[in-house]
Amino acid sequence: MKKLLTLALLLSTTVLFAQAEAPNDWWDLDRTDNSYPGVSANKALNYLEGKTGQMVVVAVIDSGVDIEHEDLKDIIWTNPGEIAGNGIDDDDNGYVDDVHGWNFIGGKDGRNVNGENLEIVRIYNSLKGTYNNRNRDGLNRKEKVQYDTYIKYKEQIEAKRAEMEPGMKQITPIKEAMDKVMMNLQMKPASITWKDIEGLSTKDAYTGIVKQMAERAAAQGATFSETYDQIKNYADYLEQSYGQNYNPDFDARDIVGDNPGDLDDRDYGNNDVEGPDAMHGTHVSGIIAAVRGNDLGVDGVGGPNVRIMSVRTVPNGDERDKDVANAIRYAVDNGASVINMSFGKGASPYKKAVDAAMKYAEKKDVVLVHAAGNDGKMLTLTNNYPNDTYLGRKKTIKTYITVGASSSDYGETLAASFSNYNKKMVDVFAPGYKIYATFPDDNYSAISGTSMAAPMVAGIAAMLRSYFPDLKATQVKEIILESALPVNLEVVKPGSDEKIKFSELSATGGLANAYTAVKLAERTKGKKRRVAKRDAGLMMFK
Repeated sequence: MKKLLTLALLLSTTVLFAQAEAPNDWWDLDRTDNSYPGVSANKALNYLEGKTGQMVVVAVIDSGVDIEHEDLKDIIWTNPGEIAGNGIDDDDNGYVDDVHGWNFIGGKDGRNVNGENLEIVRIYNSLKGTYNNRNRDGLNRKEKVQYDTYIKYKEQIEAKRAEMEPGMKQITPIKEAMDKVMMNLQMKPASITWKDIEGLSTKDAYTGIVKQMAERAAAQGATFSETYDQIKNYADYLEQSYGQNYNPDFDARDIVGDNPGDLDDRDYGNNDVEGPDAMHGTHVSGIIAAVRGNDLGVDGVGGPNVRIMSVRTVPNGDERDKDVANAIRYAVDNGASVINMSFGKGASPYKKAVDAAMKYAEKKDVVLVHAAGNDGKMLTLTNNYPNDTYLGRKKTIKTYITVGASSSDYGETLAASFSNYNKKMVDVFAPGYKIYATFPDDNYSAISGTSMAAPMVAGIAAMLRSYFPDLKATQVKEIILESALPVNLEVVKPGSDEKIKFSELSATGGLANAYTAVKLAERTKGKKRRVAKRDAGLMMFK
């Protein structure tokens, strides 16, 4: 019992000891004018006021987008060549009724994938039939590589499931106890107080668990609703991770009904661009383009001329290479000039297909913005996918930007503790800590991640493409990198207690900034510029 209570209390009190809160819109603000190291979107758009921008489509390859959200519905892309609901592929692009985008993880019967395996589980399953109960002796060189991969992933999966089992056994009874108490009270979590719990009779074990937890949680200042939300979220996480992500027996792909290994197949999916869990994609979309100046929620970085195309590709698990490649091609072919990719994984069995799609995007003059990842580690070419380097080659995608996450504290914790980094592989940092933005069903909330940092840069790219339409994608990248504000600070290195110069965490050593990007774009107008290099020089404008 003590272990159960301790775990529950740890979960319920995480919100109580947070550092002083920055304003909800800190990420839109300017460090000089407002004291917060945001992307200066407000300052940039105020500077551009009165100028006419062109419409720009940003594709959000993600979990789905709530296209009816009050702060997004007016900036959702609508396919001009498609007639909604007639069941016909009016524009002959291969996708029926793709009015606001496409869903590559849905079935033609309308069902949708939500939970999925991690890629290492899928690779393990693909090798299991060949190497289960075999040893390394007698294998040729290629087979030995595959066998070693099989054993490595088998050990990782088994270790992770074993690690989660105690949590499953601990947290599930607590959640069940709280559910039982709520059912007995016939009240929702937000309406229940600890006094309501204190007045219950302890005739059953469920009530006893909750009453003992209530006394300590109440003393910490946590409400019943806060406590329940923390426990439910953790229980859901464990259920998803144990039952789906790391479960070799779980298979969601039959919902789609395709062959995920057939990389030439593009005839699958459906037009449900929201799906069953659009939280992540909705949040990302709000950062990029939530309607500005409507007194609702937040103001997106990109400005008034941005339209969001939802390309649903990312489940609660690892996205598949086939879907990512097709999503990029769909976005490019349907008019996106910027693509936001706030996802990533640790293995990529069909990387060549993704590389080819990104090369196609580069050729078609499209900016690709990718989140660096949230492992607090140094990126390499083999621990995070996709990346901008072709498989087995040194050549890179020239329109690809990788973004790390920064916080609202312009001090030693400026680099978000979870952010990945690399002096060469990460291009720039942007706000990614406690970012308040759109949530499904007309809600708003703050979450953290490099997933939030990437759309900051995608928004800047969209702003540049709108107000400076003659710029090529390579120039947009170069301007964003060159205009990044240098940071002359020692910070806590993500994932450690060490101190490091912020400039060592990325190629620019700086923070992406919309205002300085706009100023540099003005000076660039009409001039030829060289393609940005990873060690591009920095320019700062006052």
